[in-house]
Amino acid sequence: MSTYIGRRILQLVPTLLGISVIVFVLINLTPGDPAVLMLGEFATPSEVERLRGLMGLDDPLHVRYFRWIGGIVTGDWGQSYQDRRLVLPALVSRMPATMELVIASMLISAGIGTIVGVLSAVYQDTWLDNVVRAGSFLGISMPNFWVGIMLILLLALHLRLLPASGRNGLANLVMPAIALGTSGMAVITRITRSTMLEVIRMDYIRTARAKGLYERTVIYKHALKPALTSVLTVIGLQLGFRLGGSVIIETVFAWPGLGRFAYLRMMQRDYPMIMGNLLIFAGLFCLVNLIVDLLYAVVDPRVRYS
Repeated sequence: MSTYIGRRILQLVPTLLGISVIVFVLINLTPGDPAVLMLGEFATPSEVERLRGLMGLDDPLHVRYFRWIGGIVTGDWGQSYQDRRLVLPALVSRMPATMELVIASMLISAGIGTIVGVLSAVYQDTWLDNVVRAGSFLGISMPNFWVGIMLILLLALHLRLLPASGRNGLANLVMPAIALGTSGMAVITRITRSTMLEVIRMDYIRTARAKGLYERTVIYKHALKPALTSVLTVIGLQLGFRLGGSVIIETVFAWPGLGRFAYLRMMQRDYPMIMGNLLIFAGLFCLVNLIVDLLYAVVDPRVRYS
């Protein structure tokens, strides 16, 4: 197991390097000049050129990339173009808020989605199964920002049950977590249902039932664990999607995390902050996929790493 983990960690290095190249090139080739935005529209061309030189924007693209990636490796992620704040401390200070939101949304998605998917498979073609299939299709179809706006209108403005924005306690977390986790819950429900339907038709499940085991034991002990391998893959991917989706949800609910911070800095063309933010998201996504791979051996005894 330790050899496998070490090999996977080494594989992350070229992956993150490739991501860093893509992020740097795309960000630096977008329209808009940070120097012009900082100085304003009335700045003279000489003032703009002078500031570009001070910021290192006059250097060739490859020179700027190697300077940036060298700083990333040594812990110097650069300074903000707007307020000269250090990039790494600014991003780290906002990471707990984003992780709190993403984990809460995934608990909702994975917990409810898995349970409902199992019930839908067990009671196939009943009214419960029909309701679950219709609800999951609706959940996949609804954009998370629309769900967030509807929750604000219903629970915050009309019923006045929950606060509409901010991060001041558990009550503030409920609506953004639901809005961020709705589509993921629908996807996990559908995958759990389809996988469980395949498993419960296998010969060893019929044998377990023929032995007289309780149906609950057959479903949750013998059928669910093999089915969880596919569900874990989806949960890992959904967790990565939740990191990207947090940009919209944090903006809608004024949640002070990495997503909202990235959106504000995108509007200001603050390249160092944007690139650092995207690199953190990519690193978290790779870490989640590594953890999911290791969990395969936990839920399915047939999986072994050597």
